Amino acid sequence: MRDITDLTAVKARYGVYLRIEKGLSENTAVSYTDDVDKLTRFLAQQGIGVEHVTENDLEAFVCALQDVGIGPRSQARIISGVKSFYKFLRLEGFIDRNPTRLLVTPHMGRHLPEVLTLQEIDALISCIDLSKPEGQRNRAIIETLYGCGLRVSELIGLRLSQLFVDEEYVIVEGKGDKQRIVPISATALEQIALYLEEYRCNLTIQRGCEDILFLNRRGGKLTRQMIFHIIKELCELAGIRKNISPHTLRHSFATHLLEGGANLRAIQQMLGHESITTTEIYVHIDRSKLRQEILNHHPRNRRTH
Repeated sequence: MRDITDLTAVKARYGVYLRIEKGLSENTAVSYTDDVDKLTRFLAQQGIGVEHVTENDLEAFVCALQDVGIGPRSQARIISGVKSFYKFLRLEGFIDRNPTRLLVTPHMGRHLPEVLTLQEIDALISCIDLSKPEGQRNRAIIETLYGCGLRVSELIGLRLSQLFVDEEYVIVEGKGDKQRIVPISATALEQIALYLEEYRCNLTIQRGCEDILFLNRRGGKLTRQMIFHIIKELCELAGIRKNISPHTLRHSFATHLLEGGANLRAIQQMLGHESITTTEIYVHIDRSKLRQEILNHHPRNRRTH
């Protein structure tokens, strides 16, 4: 077992490990390193080195998180970051036993975000002011988010060279820079074509953004905050009182596909989930619909006359 003489250097190497070896996105890697910072600050107050931590020390750390009002969901994320860090320390030979092995993650239950009905999505789109220069761009954005089930980060990073109009699909770069092929609807392609013709071709495009599909008024890349603002504003105009975000359109995409009879594995691939369990959290079925499916298809419910 090696001693840690420079904790800052070790944490820097951990950041490289997350980005290069684990293939995590920049946002996720930063979150994990922030979680480790919380732990090391706590341990420093107790006079404990990270390589000498015990299960009791970690339980005290989780209790400290609870005492300052950090909820179960945030606690679970922090614990995940801490477990990842100690796995790294063992791989690097700084510890010979992982103290997080028995650390329990708080139970959170299943959280399902809001879902929009087809009528609400139509209402959202109908509130877009097409007389404004960015109106057609915003319509193309909504149709692409809902039509492809994209994350916000995937939408703002979408490139012209990844759009295959004749074949009706896009190549999406998801978490960990992993690519997947996603079908795109004729409606979304039509709105994108109008956006390219009416808005994008008139912009002075900033250097480095020549291949980016959706651009702001200055010809630069859109931000996540701008997409949030566009959708929140449309919801207010449409009179939709639900707690809506861009992710709601992704969830609606998956839910409507499932209700329409799509295979759960196909939805998993289109959403870019590594685990089918994650997809099951996103998609839910109306209980009466589920009951009818069982009545229609389970062999014990079939009647012979």
